Amino acid sequence: MEKGQSMLRRQRIVLTTGAFDLLHFGHLKALEDAKKAGGRNSKLIVIVARDMTIQRRKGKKPILPEGQRRALVEALKPVDRALLGYEEMDMDRVIRKLRPDIIAVGYDQHDILDAVQDALKKYPRDVKVVQTKRYGPEELSSSSKIKRKIVEELK
Repeated sequence: MEKGQSMLRRQRIVLTTGAFDLLHFGHLKALEDAKKAGGRNSKLIVIVARDMTIQRRKGKKPILPEGQRRALVEALKPVDRALLGYEEMDMDRVIRKLRPDIIAVGYDQHDILDAVQDALKKYPRDVKVVQTKRYGPEELSSSSKIKRKIVEELK
């Protein structure tokens, strides 16, 4: 490779999404793995779900408001940029706007995986999809489980 040629290549973009309500160890590890999936000098962009989107999908409001969740996620070391998602979850629109090379989906995000795969059927570029694994003790592997544990401890 000639000197300077690597500078002409577009930085590899990794995209991931989530609610990120009550950040925990699993979130951090999943974001680290998503970033690693892009290789050296990749850029990790995280779409943080809107409050209304979470309420529609999960049937309850998040504990932390969307602006705070976005800021917390963006402050994490592996994250280069965190953006709030669209009010209506629209993976097709997100993929077309951000043009990722890799999309990382959480181990428990089956509906997101389906939406990504549907969107990619219409997308003209090849995009690699990776699924992150569960990290840490199972009883602390999701924000919902952590909330339940807190309630149990307070009884």
